[in-house]
Amino acid sequence: MNLFDYYQNEYIAQNAPLASRIRPNNLDDYVGQQHLMGEDKILRNLILSGSISSMILWGPPGTGKTTLASLISHMSETEFKQLSATSAGVADFRKVIDEAKEMLLNGNRRTILFIDELHRWNKAQQDAVLPFVEDGTIIFIGATTENPSFEIIGPLLSRCRVFVLQPLSENDIETIIDRAFKNFQKETNDSSIQIDEDAKSMLVGVANGDARVALNGLELALSYIASNIDTTRIISLEIISEVLQYRSLRYDKNGEQHYDVISAFIKSVRGSNADAAIYWLARLIESGEDPEFIARRLVILAAEDVGLADPNAISIAVSCQQAVHFIGMPEGRIPLAEATIYLANAEKSNSAYIAINNAIEDVRKFGNQSVPLHLRNAPTELMESLGYGKEYKYAHDYSGHFVDQQYLPDALIDNQYYFPSSQGYEITINDQLKKRNDHISD
Repeated sequence: MNLFDYYQNEYIAQNAPLASRIRPNNLDDYVGQQHLMGEDKILRNLILSGSISSMILWGPPGTGKTTLASLISHMSETEFKQLSATSAGVADFRKVIDEAKEMLLNGNRRTILFIDELHRWNKAQQDAVLPFVEDGTIIFIGATTENPSFEIIGPLLSRCRVFVLQPLSENDIETIIDRAFKNFQKETNDSSIQIDEDAKSMLVGVANGDARVALNGLELALSYIASNIDTTRIISLEIISEVLQYRSLRYDKNGEQHYDVISAFIKSVRGSNADAAIYWLARLIESGEDPEFIARRLVILAAEDVGLADPNAISIAVSCQQAVHFIGMPEGRIPLAEATIYLANAEKSNSAYIAINNAIEDVRKFGNQSVPLHLRNAPTELMESLGYGKEYKYAHDYSGHFVDQQYLPDALIDNQYYFPSSQGYEITINDQLKKRNDHISD
């Protein structure tokens, strides 16, 4: 390294974000992910034994993926190269590969290539990594916030161990804030700036398990204090509120968070818990989910899970969908909430859902069964002469507008598909069916 490179690196290091400046250089300083990095846990043992192979780190933002990759490289004394899939392409990757080959030839030193946001690379770009993982040119570490099963190609996935990182606990976030604060005081040789407990608690809460959010908030607050020398030297709740205008919600409209939150929403409505359903609805709305998508799911739920226990449910859900389409957001949140609360509190029955599925199963199993002749129309003399419509009984000509006759094909004559529940309006349906069965018995 020449003198220019040295001073350039020093300048970059001193002006790097706080999150980068406090990255640990040993295992004991790494915060969180105790299921992987605690005493005698798998990843810690692999690092200590030097048995590092290619891996994918999967977890939410700010949970330590980049820090962990950097720490693994430091502990294994390998060359560390980092690319971001949001900006780097195959050409950048090829350059790293050439440098890694040269490193192996000249000094027998291996290279860890860390690719952040790996899911941003397409199939062809991910394919390019495979040969160099297989021949050992690099130790590959990919980081992703998306489910690897959906976003990483199978051949690459099969050659990497997947480690799942969890959101950091509040205690973890607090530890990181305290460590960063002490580091700032050491860097500036200034212990006059303090942070009060309420401000710290808010910062922990706003972080929502994301260390980067907490550290960025702390760094903004420290910059605010430093640039206003006439103000108090205490980072107060008001200052934290000022620099962090709102809590950003972690949500990926096309990925796992999308499916997790909508699943929690639907299951809460199905489970008749209106409070939980409204909370998950709020999460969906605040995260920018398409309101018409939410409304469509409510229509499906009204038919599938409420069904005939409350025949009004489908009308409420469809009206909600039309209202959201007509008025848009933010007012659309009101009919969404109204429909959510109604469906959550409605009696539940999936009898119609079961009935149609069972009938479809028989259609696929038995094929196109012939329609009984008496149920067929006879628009021509030929068809009438063949017995079409013969002996059909018109229900309205009989007492109670009901008459017993065969309606199913011969092969399915005794099959029953609809079994009403004992919930809501289906109690009335059950009574009606009992009366008809009694009539048939008589």
